[in-house]
Amino acid sequence: MLLREVLDFLMCKPGGVYVDATLGMGRHASEILERIQPGGLLIAIDRDKESLELTKARLQRYSAGIRLYHENFKNLPLIINNLNVPPLDGILADLGLSSHQLLSPERGFSFHSGETLDMRMDRTQRQTAAGLVNHLSETKLEDLIRRYGEERHSRRIAAAIAKARSRAYISRCSDLAEIVARAVPARAGQRIHPATRTFQALRIAVNEELEGLEQFFTEALAFLRPGGRMIVISFHSLEDRIVKQTFKKLSGRCICGRPGELCICPRETLLSVLTPRPVTPGPAEVLANPRSRSARLRAAERV
Repeated sequence: MLLREVLDFLMCKPGGVYVDATLGMGRHASEILERIQPGGLLIAIDRDKESLELTKARLQRYSAGIRLYHENFKNLPLIINNLNVPPLDGILADLGLSSHQLLSPERGFSFHSGETLDMRMDRTQRQTAAGLVNHLSETKLEDLIRRYGEERHSRRIAAAIAKARSRAYISRCSDLAEIVARAVPARAGQRIHPATRTFQALRIAVNEELEGLEQFFTEALAFLRPGGRMIVISFHSLEDRIVKQTFKKLSGRCICGRPGELCICPRETLLSVLTPRPVTPGPAEVLANPRSRSARLRAAERV
């Protein structure tokens, strides 16, 4: 996704050291590996062990130039500190789901699926979407759907879920989607399924997608060489807002909104923002891959 744009901003070079913090199915990684040989190294991370194993096999011919880690990308500092590598030339973090996750019904990410409500990117963790749906209080469920799904009908949806689970345990994606659809009937001309925002909210909560994002960008920046670049692709407004605000803060600009004499922002210029506005896929890419329409790329360079 946004492959050409990613490669343009990363400016990969032979012998360079790069990080793909969210390996997925390895499309970005394979193109990066092609460009950094001979002598380059790609540090590739994914919290989904199944995706990691599949992609490892696909990238076998690059084995001398890649190091694979089953980890949450937010633990990048721990990984780098245990490697004897020079400062990084680039970091890529694609925050979306991999095609393997989306297209595997048993993973429970799609409201079209009749499989179990799961939504874990890392299936070694305990918390699942079914656990949240069936055990959170109605108030907490409403708050979760409103905050992470930006769903204006969150109260009605939470009430409908609470009523349904009082009769029977909600275990299937399709069952939850039907409950939400009955609570919030689709309007004429509506482009997305009524359950889209609720499923987004549950996925974000299950995987703690927003927790520690700002800290990750700040800490990862320290491992980049001057001139090294950080590329982030986000897929919903909550993620993109964090990326935008963190880049703005690290570029020495004010994000608190207070008058100059009361500003509490660090005002230390650590990076230069390369994308005043997010880069989005062109019409051809959206036509070929409709899921790409929500992708937003932001890039920055360490100074």
